[in-house]
Amino acid sequence: MDSSVCVAQFPADFDRWDEVLALIMRAFASMDGVIDPPSSAHRLTVESLRDKARQETGFAAQKDGRTVGCIFVLERANDFCVGKLAVEPGFQGQGIGRQLMQAVEDLARSRCKPAIELQTRVELTGNHAAFARLGFRETERTAHEGYDRPTSITMRNMLS
Repeated sequence: MDSSVCVAQFPADFDRWDEVLALIMRAFASMDGVIDPPSSAHRLTVESLRDKARQETGFAAQKDGRTVGCIFVLERANDFCVGKLAVEPGFQGQGIGRQLMQAVEDLARSRCKPAIELQTRVELTGNHAAFARLGFRETERTAHEGYDRPTSITMRNMLS
């Protein structure tokens, strides 16, 4: 049995969005009660994920035929913006997130985009450190609508 992880773009005929949604919900569950406002992951549905995959580029990390991670990125004029990155809780810390981000870097370079941007929540200091190790640097702090304090940190990775 091959235990390696394979990262590839979601195929056009992918039809297991219910599994991807469940993965995202498990991956984001640890943020419940930690971040305010609650994660936008709670508003995702199978149909909205399908729609997201039509508008953005998505990659899946597969291990032994099972989806253990995913990432969605939106191509913009001068960069790619990471919309959702999720790794199955039991597989976190094994480099799957790094492999998914590498797929995005490769895509950005192939499309001559000089940067990748993402947002992470202020409270998730472990994520800030993980993204910094991948070359991301904080560029700004913003507040969700209705909040008078920063709730998100924008981070950018300028590709060499």
